[in-house]
Amino acid sequence: MHIHILGICGTFMGSLAVLAKELGHRVTGSDANVYPPMSTQLQAQGIELMQGYDPAHLEPAPDLVVVGNALSRGNPAVEYVLNKGLPYVSGPQWLADHVLQGRWVLAAAGTHGKTTTSSMLAWVLEHAGMSPGFLIGGVPQNFGVSARLGGTPFFVVEADEYDSAFFDKRSKFVHYHPRTAILNNLEFDHADIFPDLAAIERQFHHLVRTIPGEGLVIHPTSETALKRVIDMGCWTPVQTTGEGGQWQARLLSEDGSHFEVLFDGKPQGTVDWELTGQHNVANALACLAAARHVGLVPELGCAALSAFKSVKRRMEKVAEVKGITIYDDFAHHPTAIATTLDGLRKRVGDAKVIAVVEPRSNSMKLGAHRDGLPESVVQADNVFWYAPPNLGWDLAATVASSTVPTQVCDSLEAIIEGVKAIATPGTQVVVMSNGGFGGLHGKLAQALEG
Repeated sequence: MHIHILGICGTFMGSLAVLAKELGHRVTGSDANVYPPMSTQLQAQGIELMQGYDPAHLEPAPDLVVVGNALSRGNPAVEYVLNKGLPYVSGPQWLADHVLQGRWVLAAAGTHGKTTTSSMLAWVLEHAGMSPGFLIGGVPQNFGVSARLGGTPFFVVEADEYDSAFFDKRSKFVHYHPRTAILNNLEFDHADIFPDLAAIERQFHHLVRTIPGEGLVIHPTSETALKRVIDMGCWTPVQTTGEGGQWQARLLSEDGSHFEVLFDGKPQGTVDWELTGQHNVANALACLAAARHVGLVPELGCAALSAFKSVKRRMEKVAEVKGITIYDDFAHHPTAIATTLDGLRKRVGDAKVIAVVEPRSNSMKLGAHRDGLPESVVQADNVFWYAPPNLGWDLAATVASSTVPTQVCDSLEAIIEGVKAIATPGTQVVVMSNGGFGGLHGKLAQALEG
């Protein structure tokens, strides 16, 4: 069957395309912006990509159109699909109907850490020989691909609370019906579709309602919003992580790169890995709890995590030029920015840390998180903020109160010049954006080389 995917370069839709291809379908797709890592992954899979939403891409008519949630009424491709009466479906619905049916689904949900936690979990199961299928909103470096069908009933999915499509405003994860569910954390986000935190909590509770009584819900003790979600009603056993929880970590190094895992107070093994930060230790505990639910002893899980290589664009080291290290990081929420920089600071000690931040997510563009920005970068020595002309609010005024030396730039050239002027051997540069950032990483590396 010929499936055409609208919005194919989104991390979720691109992963869906990989699964559809693996099921034997002919897959094509179009998107407004075709950029890596999804574009390169899709081209390597032999999937034909088209730039823009020209209705001509839908001629001759495909058997099915899968519509991404970035598309709305008024989009020329959407209008063509509706006018011609072409069969269409949302991505999460297609995944539920054609891939997840009859499988043991392990879902990782939460405001932060979904991609990393689902990547960890897929790797832990793989390392134990369980050959899971997975769909992850990023490219885990242990696999080099963001999705696959797998060879067993186990399927790991990154469970996003964002809406499903213009015609289905439920959160994506409501479609997945997991048996094992990780709820990592919960903060206000996605200000373009949710009016407040209570609205997101309600969607999380819709997810909790779908988890069977023989399933498992895993969440940290520290998250008050998740406690409210569980208090709305939970019909499933719960395990907790973190301080006061059943799953705990005893740090053996301050930066979180080495720690012992305890379950019900008993040591289960140690993790010694490349990752840093308390947030990743928390992700690891949730992952081990989920893996134990499908029969994997935690000691084996710890050994697997010690060989875990993280995810592309999650503190991914992309260049080292003249002793200056450049990282690409997806952080786009004040909490994520703060925890990422804290982990790096604990690893590098007194070395100079430069943060380059693009407030690009829909919530950022709406200014929903702006009050948290000045405080989020306190672990950096210098910060460059990118303020594109269409931002819609005054970034410079927002970050003026920052205690860290700060520059607000309206071009990539200004950022590159600024970083070049102050970076010296040993400097760590973290570029943070949830988009392509105009290829800044490569341009910066070239400029430092010169």
